[in-house]
Formats: sequence, C-alpha cells, structure tokens
Amino acid sequence: MSKLNNELHPLSIPLVPTAGRYAPLRKIARHWQLYLVILLPIAYLIIFKYVPMAGIMIAFKDYNVIKGILGSPWAGMKYFNQFFDSPNFWLYMKNTLGISLYGLLVGFPAPIILALALNEVRNGLFKKSVQLVSYAPYFISTVIMVSILIVNLTPNVGIVSKLFQMLGVENTNFMGIPSLFKSIYVWSDVWQHTGYGAIIYIAALAGVNPELYEAAKVDGASRIQKIINVDIPSLIPVSVILLILNLGNLMKLGFEKIYLMQNPLNLATSEVISTYVYKVGLLGSSFSFSAAIGVFNSVINLTLLVVVNYIAKKLSNNSLW
Repeated sequence: MSKLNNELHPLSIPLVPTAGRYAPLRKIARHWQLYLVILLPIAYLIIFKYVPMAGIMIAFKDYNVIKGILGSPWAGMKYFNQFFDSPNFWLYMKNTLGISLYGLLVGFPAPIILALALNEVRNGLFKKSVQLVSYAPYFISTVIMVSILIVNLTPNVGIVSKLFQMLGVENTNFMGIPSLFKSIYVWSDVWQHTGYGAIIYIAALAGVNPELYEAAKVDGASRIQKIINVDIPSLIPVSVILLILNLGNLMKLGFEKIYLMQNPLNLATSEVISTYVYKVGLLGSSFSFSAAIGVFNSVINLTLLVVVNYIAKKLSNNSLW
C-alpha cells in the first residue's frame, strides 16, 4: 500500500524509521566505560593542544600584555621578516638541520640494528641483560645526562681525558670544540634512546609468521640471508611510519639538552633556532617574535610530513594516511 501511495504521489517523502536516529546514543550508553577511558586524553588534547592554537595570531600582532591578544594591533609579517633578515638566520638553520639530519642518519637505524641483533640471541639471560643495559639510559633525565657528559669530558677530571692522558695525548676541552658539538650531542642521544627505541621493532619481529623462518631454514638460508629476506621486510611498514614521524619533527630539535650543553666556546655550532627563540624571544619578552618563529617551524614540519608521507605511500604503500 505504501509503495502504491509513493507511485501515486511522486513528491511525497517516505517515512524514515526513528529507531536508527538513536543508535549512536545507545551504542555510547552500552560501552560508556570505553568512552570514559578516552575522555581524559581527548580533554587533554583539546585544552592543551587545540585551544592554545588560537594564540597563533600573536605572531601577526604587536602583542602587548596589557592590551591582550585581541586588543594588540596587527603587525602583519613584521616578525617573520625580522627573523629572516637576522644576520645569523642561515647559521641557525644550518645548525638546526645539521644536527637533526645527523641524528636521523645515525639514530634511526640504530634501534633496528639492535632489534635484529637481539632477535638472533638464543641465550635468554644474556638477551635480557643486554635489554636491561640498553633500556636503562632512556630513564635518565636530560639534566643528569648532560652532567654526565660534562664531567666525563672535562679536562684533568673526566674519564675520557684520563684515557687520553694514558695514551700520551694532552688534555682537551671536548665541550669547547665547536666541530665536536654535533657528534657529542648525537652519539649521546643514540646511547640514551637506542635501547628504548628498539622495543617497537622487537615487537614487530615477534609477530613474524614462524612459517617464514621454517621455509627459509628448509631453503638452506643462512642467518644473514634470513635477516635480509624475512626480518627486514617485516620491519619495513613500522620503519616507514617512524621515519615519516621523525622527518615531520625535523625542525623540532630538543631545546633543553642543547641549551645545557652550550658554552661560549661552542656557540658557533650549538646555537639553533629553539635556543635563539628562548634567548631573543622569551628572555627579551618579544612574544610575537618567538611565536612567529614557532609558526615558521610548524609550517616547515607540516610540509615535510605531508611530502614524505606522499612519497612513502607512492614507493612502499605504507603511510600515515
């Protein structure tokens, strides 16, 4: 009968059952515990990540604390141009990108190599010992880490200086040599984060189908051949995702460690964008200037993230989206 009515009256709208409208609410009510668990993380993201984005307009204004964000006059691209016209702009860019790329080149494959090596260890006690020793440095705070570096590299006091003295080499202030700053920063980071970073790769290797290992064994593959043909291909999806994320944070170089490692002797290679923002923008109370540099860094990181994600999707069919 309803079909006949619709045919007789083509402009009439058939009735839509109302039960489906409340299905999402019923689903939420049925699984309210799960939604309660994710409520706090979502609230954290909204309050501390998305709401502060409104302050991005400070970068385009002559911000005055008394007048507030909305009451401050617009300045356009003034502070961006001030940063670009800085006599040391290219030096800060060079130092930032140099340390970041150096760290990525050395630090990215290190956890993969450690995970592959541990996956081949059959002695359970030795394997757990290596894992414990390699994971432990990750939990050392940055301040303590830098203190360890300074103490060990200090002339006449540090272990490294003592070893060089035993070899007949004169005392050297390693922290005061500009050309050594990047290597000290990067390799200390590798020592601190490699063990913890290997966890995700070890988990990926644990999920490899055992039949692949059995097939490789039947084919007479050596350990190296098994690693090349079974282990490494299984790590490619995870590696690509982590590589995209790392490249997306290329300009986001850690401020705290570099600032603590700086001294007047190594500023030529240790002064990066983040430390420059702190010294000129925050200590000088130029909030608009520091915000402009922050926007610049974010735009560069976002561009790199999108481009690298697109390239990875085309080449390996693995991507973030």
